[in-house]
Amino acid sequence: MDEIRSGSAELRGDEARHLTRVLRVEPGQRFEVSDNERAFLAEIAEARGEHVRFRILEPLASPPLPARVTLCAALIKFDRFEWIVEKATELGVERILPVEATRTERGLFEASRKRSERWQRIARESSQQSRRVRVPEILPAARFTEALGMEAPHRFFLEEAEAPALLHEIPEERQDTVALLLGPEGGWTDAERAAAHAAGWRAVSLGPLVLRAETAACAALAVVMAAWSA
Repeated sequence: MDEIRSGSAELRGDEARHLTRVLRVEPGQRFEVSDNERAFLAEIAEARGEHVRFRILEPLASPPLPARVTLCAALIKFDRFEWIVEKATELGVERILPVEATRTERGLFEASRKRSERWQRIARESSQQSRRVRVPEILPAARFTEALGMEAPHRFFLEEAEAPALLHEIPEERQDTVALLLGPEGGWTDAERAAAHAAGWRAVSLGPLVLRAETAACAALAVVMAAWSA
């Protein structure tokens, strides 16, 4: 929902059509709805075609996520990048920044502009599935040097080469904002490693094995969320 007001909310377009034509919802059925800020229990007051109207019944508790994480993920083939968007959303990421690294496949950076709407839709659908109140933001793709300027009290550079384990680099005193920088297929170049170090990013690893980018994204987010919940 874009807006909830006067005890009512409306849904139009494809999502409404899915409810009316696929799920065949009827007045009186109850759902959890969100305006991207708060969650509510609501019941359907009207459902026809591409228009569904909800009657708000009561607010629902929506505990905050333990950490506000920005995942700076190097662009990879789009079917696998979509998988990152979906699973990172389920794991609680706040923002996703697609990044062009030296070894990013040619053409992906320019093509990413046409994919942002699809990625945002995937994030929205994944948020609904995982009962998230707020949909993560998909930022416009950035060059590697621009991504290094991402501000956060805790910034981790995921490294496939030798580096301390991420779990051992979690600080005892933690602020709630974290940035994770995830490399492309083929890994980082030595120049990128040097630039990240010079910019103050802390190199960390996820163990001795070489992981696919989408696997590393999930593993790193799971470690951060678990550590910040402790």
